[in-house]
Amino acid sequence: MSTDVNTTRTPAVHSLTRAATIEVSVIVPTYCEAQNLPELVPLVAKALDEANLSAEIIIVDDDSPDETPEVCERLAQDYPLRLVVRHRERGLSSAVIHGMEHARGEVLVVMDADLSHPPERVPELVAAIKEDSTDFVIGSRYVSGGKTDEDWGLFRWLNSKVATLLAWPLTSAKDPMAGFFALRAATFKAAERLDPIGYKIGLELMVKSRCQNVKEIPIRFRDRLHGTSKLTLKEQLNYLRHLARLYRFRLGAVAQPLQFALVGSSGVIVDLCCYAVLLTVLPLSAARALAIWIAMSWNFGLNRRFTFAECRRDSVIKQYVLFGLACMLGGLVNWSLSVGLSNQVPFFQDWKLLAALLGVIAGTGFNYLLSRHFVFR
Repeated sequence: MSTDVNTTRTPAVHSLTRAATIEVSVIVPTYCEAQNLPELVPLVAKALDEANLSAEIIIVDDDSPDETPEVCERLAQDYPLRLVVRHRERGLSSAVIHGMEHARGEVLVVMDADLSHPPERVPELVAAIKEDSTDFVIGSRYVSGGKTDEDWGLFRWLNSKVATLLAWPLTSAKDPMAGFFALRAATFKAAERLDPIGYKIGLELMVKSRCQNVKEIPIRFRDRLHGTSKLTLKEQLNYLRHLARLYRFRLGAVAQPLQFALVGSSGVIVDLCCYAVLLTVLPLSAARALAIWIAMSWNFGLNRRFTFAECRRDSVIKQYVLFGLACMLGGLVNWSLSVGLSNQVPFFQDWKLLAALLGVIAGTGFNYLLSRHFVFR
């Protein structure tokens, strides 16, 4: 459900909305940003007016318990502002998508409400996206000329760099985590199956709109003016889930079995580490059995969380039991093939490790098929 605050226009900003066609829609997702909006909106309007761009500013608010509606109603008397209030949905990324669906501009610009993104650079992003060869424009911290506030701590800087590195196979952009970006409305409409988690909607749009030519404009990223940061541990975990979705989208049909194999590989490490520790306190047979059970539980948790995330509505206990049975059958296939090849085929009598490797591959494949079609249906 959404609520639109009607806008009125004064002569001071008349050039922003004078044209029959709106050139630019600036979309600002908010939650409890009432203190920042009275400073942000006039600066954005001034930048657009000076660039002679017909525009609208869309505030997409997640039903904030502060004075956001009242602030927007006052601002709408002087600036081309619309407030869209979402009473049921929550989340920055879905708010941006909601704003884009309501936008009337030919160019869509997204920025934060906390003044961390410089409003005066909006026209520069718009000019860059109007170039024929450009699909997506980022207000970037990490290209030449871009920078962050000097009081960024080492942990915050490192966190940003690691997140960027994890996204590197998806895009060549140096700052794909940026929340300040522009794209054409037509590009947004051509995006495939938008389903972002967390805050990184720019990365989602780049990948699922299949943007090839991404341009980065250097900016100075400032710390928020008022309020507190919404980047929590939960959002960092959401980012990992989001990356998993994007890699599945990019890799297509091979993504799920590849992810299953990667989870299995991590399970081998868990298995061996636990086995080494348990040997110090338990007999060999008990240590081996417990290590295998721990690794299997590890694999189940990761596969349920990431590989087959869309199937988590079913009972976790039921899925756990079925996964255990699937692992037993996969292990039987592994053992049967490796032992059979070693005993029955002369070549593998001298290459028993190769036979074991083929058994592992066959067992993993069998386990994946059972998981895909039986455990996580």
